[in-house]
Amino acid sequence: EAYYIVADFIGAELKKGCVCFSANTTTAIDLAAHVMADRPGKVITTEMEHHSNELTHRRRGSVLRARVLDDGSLDLGHLEELLRKHDVKLVDGKLYIYANKPTPTRAMVFTLDEVALVQLASDPDVDIVLAAIVGSAGLASTWAAIEQGKTVALANKETLVMAGELMTKLAEKTGATILPVDSEHSAVFQCLASGPGCQVQRVILTASGGPFRDFEIAQMSCATVEQALSHPTWEMGPKISIDSATMMNKALEIIEARWLFNLRSNQIDVVIHPQSIVHSLVEFCDGSIIAQLSPPDMKLPIQYAFTYPERVVGANPRLDLAQALRLDFLPPDTERFPALSLGYEVARLGGTTGAVLNAANEAAVQAFLNREISFTDIAAACREILDQHNFEPHPKLEQLLAADQWARREMSKWVAA
Repeated sequence: EAYYIVADFIGAELKKGCVCFSANTTTAIDLAAHVMADRPGKVITTEMEHHSNELTHRRRGSVLRARVLDDGSLDLGHLEELLRKHDVKLVDGKLYIYANKPTPTRAMVFTLDEVALVQLASDPDVDIVLAAIVGSAGLASTWAAIEQGKTVALANKETLVMAGELMTKLAEKTGATILPVDSEHSAVFQCLASGPGCQVQRVILTASGGPFRDFEIAQMSCATVEQALSHPTWEMGPKISIDSATMMNKALEIIEARWLFNLRSNQIDVVIHPQSIVHSLVEFCDGSIIAQLSPPDMKLPIQYAFTYPERVVGANPRLDLAQALRLDFLPPDTERFPALSLGYEVARLGGTTGAVLNAANEAAVQAFLNREISFTDIAAACREILDQHNFEPHPKLEQLLAADQWARREMSKWVAA
């Protein structure tokens, strides 16, 4: 099930539709309100959303609140009245409410499937699509948005991992813009404003190191699901939390950076930075290194993608440099975290390798969450399946989807063996 928001920005400075495909609707609602800042516009939320209620006061009424009944359910009549009165097109995916038209005859309740996601992403009234569905499930809607030449605020790294070459070529053809939302890639994007791409020596992605940063291999082989889900810095969903623990998340980010910024794999480095304050760095040919710093919070990168090339005041936490601050940088250990080597290999080879690695990892993570395999089995199984697949250097989309399904079947066999 995909949660989503459709918001209609009607300000004089910014008139654009925005579709957010996300598994975290509360965050997406809040961020939609953040982006609107002091501009005219409307977002529907509910009185159950505590953070959005706070934004109501900051935005001087730019957030409309639908009533919640005594049993905790949404007052659909009141929601419909707000939609009609204010000519607002919006969806609160957490409550599965969709207003099909700016002035609907009724509010419809349903769960989005892939067809509906593609339709929303292709809607002529939509200019920006925030793609944040976890995993390969976000590929079709992101492809549709790029195909229609829209601006895509990309938080779904798996899309570029699977089909980076095809996606970037399609964006060039249609004039679509892909703006990074991952904190690391947003940081690189901001740092790249300091010089042209031809002067970039390397990009340095930072990694917290996850919950097993200081674990030995023997300890990691016995790691529990609960331990792997306990990230020391970020609050994330289960799949991304496990990816962070294995550092497969960073492997996928290496691949994403390769396509997003047109880099060679040997231009991308990873460093362990436990504080998660420096989100990435870019080194230029003269030796100068530009870094982007901010507290570990996703509001800023999402806001920047929405407002680019402008910067606006938001409700993001600020870094207080008047306080004592320690920033550590350590080299990663590829022996303890072999997923990193997989990321570099896939970034170098391209072709079908990204689709295979992504699918194998998604299936392996689910098997680990189901307590069917051990933590260290995840990267080991992905290595075996990647080595076994029939490599195609320049696949079509259909071949990538077939490779995805093949890898999932092979992982199921591996888990059952």
